[in-house]
Amino acid sequence: MTAHSATAHAHARTGGPKDDGPRILEHVAGWALVLVVAMLVTQLGLL
Repeated sequence: MTAHSATAHAHARTGGPKDDGPRILEHVAGWALVLVVAMLVTQLGLL
């Protein structure tokens, strides 16, 4: 194994598009964020 291939495998995954994880959790968290922003906008009277 060369030095380059050894260091390439040592890097941590950053959660890119190919990262398989709990997609339903990400979906729910995204919608929760949308609701929080919508409530903040209406409470501040920006809409």
